[in-house]
Amino acid sequence: MNTTLSTYFFNEANRYIPGGVNSPARSFKAVAGNPVFIERGEGSKIYDVDKNEYIDYIGSWGPHLFGHNPQFIKEALFDAVENGVSFGAPTEIEVKMAKLIIDMVPSIDMVRMVNSGTEATMSAIRLARGYTKRDKIIKFEGCYHGHADYFLIKAGSGALTLGVPTSLGVTKNIVKDTLIAEYNNFNSVKNLILKNKKQIAAIIIEPIAGNMGVVPADKTFIKGLRDLCNEEDIVLIFDEVMSGFRVAAGGAQELLGIKPDLTTLGKIIGGGLPVGAFGGKQEIMEMIAPIGPVYQAGTLSGNPLAMSAGYAVLNYIKNNPDLYSALEDLSSYLANGFKENVKRVKKNFAFNRVGSMMCMFFTEGKVTNFKTAVKSDTLVYGRYFHEMLNKGIYFAPSQFEAIFVSAAHTKEDLDKTIETHAEALSAIYK
Repeated sequence: MNTTLSTYFFNEANRYIPGGVNSPARSFKAVAGNPVFIERGEGSKIYDVDKNEYIDYIGSWGPHLFGHNPQFIKEALFDAVENGVSFGAPTEIEVKMAKLIIDMVPSIDMVRMVNSGTEATMSAIRLARGYTKRDKIIKFEGCYHGHADYFLIKAGSGALTLGVPTSLGVTKNIVKDTLIAEYNNFNSVKNLILKNKKQIAAIIIEPIAGNMGVVPADKTFIKGLRDLCNEEDIVLIFDEVMSGFRVAAGGAQELLGIKPDLTTLGKIIGGGLPVGAFGGKQEIMEMIAPIGPVYQAGTLSGNPLAMSAGYAVLNYIKNNPDLYSALEDLSSYLANGFKENVKRVKKNFAFNRVGSMMCMFFTEGKVTNFKTAVKSDTLVYGRYFHEMLNKGIYFAPSQFEAIFVSAAHTKEDLDKTIETHAEALSAIYK
């Protein structure tokens, strides 16, 4: 494909923006190439500045549950813009949005809006520490919770993709309060708690990890965490920035049948606009300023554009109960096609899927945690990525990210993707 303009813009970007991108996940560094620059999106498709068309399975990294630029979100935004884009003062739409989230996610009694997933997770940790009056937290190897200092230790997502799971600039004093457990390994958590008795404020986990590929938590493991947190007075935080409203109306916690103490949200609740939220038990949430001693603030939090788009999205989800069964049909059709193609090239690659999130790992054997995920052949993934991209299929430029299916994807899209997938594997494994 002719990517002349993309190459030009990337060269220009490198003069003014570190690495030419405003988020490392957009870099093609891990797949040995330069990113394409996107001009517009519509439905299941995106179009680059060179007028190439792609069937998109990134969907802005998850939030585009209904594809790009759906009419009902545009209308909500147009209406909001007419009244003003930001006030730095309370608005009715914030209240309506909060009520809707609380109605749809049973574990949330109160919710605070913020502007990003990182803000949501860092605020939830501060709140848990303030509530418990303890300092230490437990996170899991390969889980990504944003770029706050105390999360960038054996992190997933962009940090994992670029080979820097521990970032420079993170001080030793911060590192000492973040304890690392192994995902889906209950004993690793229990041992940390035994060694740090009455010092753990929170356990934070992606109940469906989406930043070391897609790796779901085992139900027995999650139940064990819930029971352990109850016994030890530890705040259990579900990071559902990616899985919230993506895998079910009530998020991963609905599928797992477990209520966390706090939940962080993002992506879908902004309809594609910058947004985040954290919420949970009333007694914990009432620790937040201005009614409590835990300070958290944000000038653009709950801004009317993000709230209007998010309110339109959540109402659509609430009023269309068949949405997730339709997404399941589309996603299972695509996954089954991929699995058949893998058999044809006599491979047994690990394949994980939860609803409309999925990942094919270029490794054989089950992928249940960070250690098994990183056995994937990232060099082969890079070749596979370009084989797909050159034929109009846009996947994440990283082995360790999810494929997202949207309600806008058609059977024709899926058939073309399955056919291209077969051709890509055949080219690699001749």
